[in-house]
Amino acid sequence: MFKAVDAKKKYSEMEKEIVRFWEENKIFEKSVENRSNSNRYNFYDGPPFATGLPHYGHIVGTVLKDVMPRYWTMQGKRVERRWGWDCHGLPIENIVEKELGSKTKKEIQKLGVDKFNELCRSKVLSYANEWEKIIPRLGRWADMKNAYRTMDLDYMESVWWVFKQLWDKDLIYKDYRSMHICPRCETTLSQSEVSEGYKDVKDLSVTAKFYLKPNQKLLSEKYNKDNVCILAWTTTPWTLPGNVALAVGKDIKYTALRVDDIKELLIVASDRIDNIFKDKSIEIVQSNIIGKELIGLEYEPLWNLYADDEKLENRENGWKIYDADFVTIEEGTGVVHIAPAFGEDDMELGKEKKLPFAQHVGMDGMVNEKIEAIGGLNVKPIGNSQATDVEVIKYLANKGLLFHKEKYEHSYPHCWRCDTPLINYATSSWFVAVIKIKKELLKNAEDINWSPEHIKEGRWGKWLAGARDWSISRQRFWASVMPIWECDKCGKRKVFGSVKELEEISGEKITDLHKHIVDKVTFKCKKCGGVMKRIPDVLDTWFDSGSMPYGQEHYPFENKKEFENNFPADFIAEGVDQTRAWFYYLHTIAGGILNQKAFKNVIVNGIVLAEDGKKMSKKLQNYPDPMKMVEKYGADPLRFYLMQSPIVNANNLNFNEKDLSEIARGTFRMLWQSYSFFVMYANVDKWEFKQQSSKGLFAKKKNQNILDAWIISEFHQLIKKINGRMKKYQLMQATRLLAPFIDDLSNWYIRRSRKRFWKSENDADKNEAYTTLHYILVELSKLMAPIAPFITEEIYKNLAGKESVHLEDYPVANEKLIDEKLNTEMRKTREIVTEGLQLRAQAKIKVRQPLRELKIKDNNLGEDLLSIIQEEVNVKKITVLASQKKDKKSQPSKASLLVKGEVGLDTEITEELRMEGQAREIIRAIQQMRKEAGYKVDNRIIISYNSQSVVFEKFGDLIAKEILANGIKKGRLDNADLEKEITLGNEKITLNIQKVKNN
Repeated sequence: MFKAVDAKKKYSEMEKEIVRFWEENKIFEKSVENRSNSNRYNFYDGPPFATGLPHYGHIVGTVLKDVMPRYWTMQGKRVERRWGWDCHGLPIENIVEKELGSKTKKEIQKLGVDKFNELCRSKVLSYANEWEKIIPRLGRWADMKNAYRTMDLDYMESVWWVFKQLWDKDLIYKDYRSMHICPRCETTLSQSEVSEGYKDVKDLSVTAKFYLKPNQKLLSEKYNKDNVCILAWTTTPWTLPGNVALAVGKDIKYTALRVDDIKELLIVASDRIDNIFKDKSIEIVQSNIIGKELIGLEYEPLWNLYADDEKLENRENGWKIYDADFVTIEEGTGVVHIAPAFGEDDMELGKEKKLPFAQHVGMDGMVNEKIEAIGGLNVKPIGNSQATDVEVIKYLANKGLLFHKEKYEHSYPHCWRCDTPLINYATSSWFVAVIKIKKELLKNAEDINWSPEHIKEGRWGKWLAGARDWSISRQRFWASVMPIWECDKCGKRKVFGSVKELEEISGEKITDLHKHIVDKVTFKCKKCGGVMKRIPDVLDTWFDSGSMPYGQEHYPFENKKEFENNFPADFIAEGVDQTRAWFYYLHTIAGGILNQKAFKNVIVNGIVLAEDGKKMSKKLQNYPDPMKMVEKYGADPLRFYLMQSPIVNANNLNFNEKDLSEIARGTFRMLWQSYSFFVMYANVDKWEFKQQSSKGLFAKKKNQNILDAWIISEFHQLIKKINGRMKKYQLMQATRLLAPFIDDLSNWYIRRSRKRFWKSENDADKNEAYTTLHYILVELSKLMAPIAPFITEEIYKNLAGKESVHLEDYPVANEKLIDEKLNTEMRKTREIVTEGLQLRAQAKIKVRQPLRELKIKDNNLGEDLLSIIQEEVNVKKITVLASQKKDKKSQPSKASLLVKGEVGLDTEITEELRMEGQAREIIRAIQQMRKEAGYKVDNRIIISYNSQSVVFEKFGDLIAKEILANGIKKGRLDNADLEKEITLGNEKITLNIQKVKNN
């Protein structure tokens, strides 16, 4: 006897029972331990922050990171799944800053870095306990008890080792460059961090008038004494006080002209005139001025502070016109304002031409107090990023230096964590020399398998091909530190790759590698006797993340052999944004220190959006709580919904509860009811599974029921297809194969075989039906186990009687059992049935009403399949028309014959057929009464009726057989269990039912 199944049981309650079973019986641990250590499958998990509860983005990732390890475990691999926590960086710092109410870096320094960092440490795992409840509830198996943390000494020591390896290979250097900084966080950002924060914003653009100094030979003598202005356009007005040069294209044509009532001559690129002066009256003074003719001309600075500074280096080269290759006529005026302190191209030109360096803004975004009109302002104040630009415009207007202003919409980078607009800023930074090893990185990437495939040459490939040197130093606090000590006298540097090295040279015991601890560790310089101090910068948090393979194992200080035997990872997975982040940094570090790739296979997921396509927002409350969805529908349906969606194919998903509901009430309800059906009837018949009885499934027999042969053939075809997809890491395609099969199983195989289970007069056929359905349900539970681990565990444990489906091997297709011809014929059979039923619907005739004949064209279908068509369409006979050319003889002539496609249905209803149809209506009504009375499926009954109809006399045996009746009586039963009135044609009939005692 199998455990009874509640057909209406709530999924979420069943799942909670399974979670308890897994925990109590250590099923996850067993699934790892029962596989050989010599057959390992290495999986890296990108660690999350535990500073908030898991959202849908985490759930997508956590499910697909569970599905693939489960699959490969069932393929015989040992898959250890160590959890990790991301502990460092701005997300934690921002939480603490908000609690402290601090807004600037200076306030943190005033509080004390030690206090600040310890507060950060205390916030790192704020929600860890909740994560440890939610992740298992989603069916995710991971070793959370032995989780690594990026803030632990062992992990941080491995990060130091990674850094030292790069240093020793001459892949780390310091340089002064123009980079994006966050003025609020007061730190530089890397190329990938900048790329993730672009937003479309409206800024103010300015066209300023730069007055050329007098007495310079420019135009014809006639105009040489006029005031002449060259116009330059910028979308960052706040950078104008730092202007030290203008750039033109040496081969671009420029024009001098007058506009309306403006007295000055204005110079712009000839091709930009129509755009700049639309709707204005212009007078061309001199055209075809070639850019090289403007080179060397001097102009008056917009602000005088730096031009008047006699100590300013290279002042004599400033405030002149130069040529530059990056000048275009695509927008603006064809003249570029140059501020070397605030732009990459500007800085390169500054180096080339030896221009003065005017940096009027600090790392905090505050303008030098001495700058007229805007001194002391923040260049991008939060809440009103245009405020300082407005003040610049006012200044220019008052000085007669403003030609035009307008709002300008463009894509602008923002800090990926605090959302502050970034600024381009010249500063010093430490870099990894990625360009030096790019050739090797590209070669190592060639055989990485990406799912979806287009990411390889697309988003990932293009990013890798265009990769620049990586800025790894940050001017923050809570992070892994740069292990560089520098002499305060001679500048000699010492880089450490282990705790032991630092302890030996300093004589101090090192128990923590965070900034507020190791910054206190100093020692004498061997070269000059000066004091060696650690440089103040910390490491980019992505350096932590990219060092994860080594840090989690404390490599090379521990687990050396294990690591080296199992590197690179067989599988990793993250969101599409990580192509430029975690995936990239893993690959870069592995290439730099080992000249290897870091992973072999990758699944890239998209982003979960609200139903309307907008970003999910707690403030807007535009999405349902994920754990409420799990409680309402179950974790399995949610997993299935996500895995069959384009989100695991790097596309975005608009989360729709209705779609989730349809999966729960469709695919999962069908599977549960199929399972419930089997258990109910197997227990009634006291059927027991015998291994030897299943062997007949794998031997084709002449008398084998065609439905059994078909469902087994389809199932092994399914196994073959799913294995093919899973081994290519194509989760969406694999998952989508399951629902159609479950539908076939429930709505075709079981529905067509129903009578075999409870009315069959052939014991051998009944046993074969039970054996087949048992086999399919048990093997299907294995096939679905990685995707839907809960329902499959329930089915398998009950039907197979073994400990867990997740300790079993994954199904392998038996090619001999795949009958393509039968599969094709059954598809054709169902198509004919569909057309026949459509003709019934067209004629408005219920399926319970038998009809005389269905005509079909010759499709070479055997008697078994023709018999199925006959029963499904409910006709007395099937006539197969031989294939031939259309002529008068083959054309339907009866008015009652409806035709659709290859099917013709005779819709004429004789009196005999009408009465049989009524008998079927009576059967349906009594079956419903049995349910309402709460009878078991095998309870026999007695019925009575009051009617003058001869239907009961003519079709009494049929009615009794179908409803398990021992007798049918006319009149009324005493002590009836249930009474109901039905309408039969024009007559109302009262039916009574009573259960036979002792049955």
